[in-house]
Amino acid sequence: MMKQYIILSVLIFLFGSCDSFLKEYSQDLAYAETITDLEEVLIGNGYLDRGTSFKWLHTMDDDLEESVVNSNYTDYENFFIWASYPCTRNNTVYRDETWVTLYKNISAINVVLSKLKDISDFPEEVERLRGECHFLRGFYYYFLVNTYAKPYVKESASTDLGVPLKTTEYIEDIYFKRNTVEETYALITSDLEASARLLKGKAHQSGFQANYHAVQAFLSRVYLYLGEYEAALQAADSVLQGDYALLDYNEFAQTVASPADIYGIHDIVPVDVIHQTSVETIFTQGAGAFAGNISAFGIAAGSELARVNRYKASEDLVQMYSKEQDWGTDLRPTFFMYVNQTDPTSKRYIQKQTTSSLTTASSEFLLRLPEVLLNKAEALAMLGKDAEAMAVLEELRVKRIVAAEYKELDARSGKKLIELIRDERRRELCGEGHRWFDLRRYAVHPKYPSTKEIVHDHYFYDNSIRQVTYVGSYKLNMYESEPAYVIPIPQHVIEFNKGNMVDNETRPDREAFIRF
Repeated sequence: MMKQYIILSVLIFLFGSCDSFLKEYSQDLAYAETITDLEEVLIGNGYLDRGTSFKWLHTMDDDLEESVVNSNYTDYENFFIWASYPCTRNNTVYRDETWVTLYKNISAINVVLSKLKDISDFPEEVERLRGECHFLRGFYYYFLVNTYAKPYVKESASTDLGVPLKTTEYIEDIYFKRNTVEETYALITSDLEASARLLKGKAHQSGFQANYHAVQAFLSRVYLYLGEYEAALQAADSVLQGDYALLDYNEFAQTVASPADIYGIHDIVPVDVIHQTSVETIFTQGAGAFAGNISAFGIAAGSELARVNRYKASEDLVQMYSKEQDWGTDLRPTFFMYVNQTDPTSKRYIQKQTTSSLTTASSEFLLRLPEVLLNKAEALAMLGKDAEAMAVLEELRVKRIVAAEYKELDARSGKKLIELIRDERRRELCGEGHRWFDLRRYAVHPKYPSTKEIVHDHYFYDNSIRQVTYVGSYKLNMYESEPAYVIPIPQHVIEFNKGNMVDNETRPDREAFIRF
């Protein structure tokens, strides 16, 4: 038993202290012996719990802007302004919980995989658990490499630094170094392909546990990142054989709240279209960041004060829904955004993964049928199958456009088709953890590169006089001259590994400028 317990210290380099690591970590792994024990360990320590979300990811892109109407909420401020070291609050460095959480879960997964080798009974169940382990580990390394490393570029992936890879459960008396981006993606695809083999034909446990179609859905995304379009298409088509369906937003009625809330405002009541039990949901784990959770007081979705969210939908995002207005009115803003009726243009809050009586979905670890269709459309377009790509887009659009106004889009090809798919991806998948990663991969796209400057206006709310003051604006430059598209390796990891863990390029101390 003690041997298994000691194994848990294998990733102490992630925390800087063996003692603090073991205090946090569940001791269940020390006593897991049966297949039931190991499944409980995997669910409790390998999967993300329903309180975990990585809200900071949404604050760096062009889909959100500040909406300071009541108080200041500084937890994500330094991500929002692309600070040199974003994991700081009030000039104090805090522990990077994203790194800690994901590597801790990977450590648990490695132990479960090792222990499963010792179990000869119930081979089908052993295969299923192994498949779930490989899926989760691949998902976590994908998130890590897209956070702490440069986006995948085939020509430089063998030298670009990725993240440290650990696939064994035993202690190694070494200081850890970063593997390359190429090595990281090789492990991701290897894990996912192994998971697909192991989970094929296995019973689907729940929307919170990995299944064959979840693996294929995720593979369709990863292969797009790698530019392997035939493989992405094949993976997407595998998912489309599953028992999933698109919701038709024309079939859901929007209502206006009555009576008015405590502010005398009648708001549009959001409809739960994205949740764990939806026919569109393939897999989800962790918590949802929208709405209410990125807010002045951490207010829960649906509460009277949900409109004081620190971040609202950007005007740039809102305008995306009218870009193709000639082909019909897009219904998604009324489903994806919480609208304050007194000021519907400036008080729109992304409200996805909402929950009333339904189980919330994750805002970062969510796989839905619409994404699979968009992945398929992109793969088809990159393979020169333009008409087929347009047809796939229309499968989604007909469910999202007002039925009486719906018209098929004009035929597009080449760069214009790719731009349309990217726009549609932004409209459909906002608030689901895609946009920041997509901006990175678009910037290095081998055929149709695209990058942009992003400006975030920053405000301060003075509680004593209840007044909002414009502080200034911060600019993220185009990708080629901007190191802030990559998050720094946590300082405690650099220090603990005594210089063996190389950090990313230093991000500049960004100064605010006045633009109005």
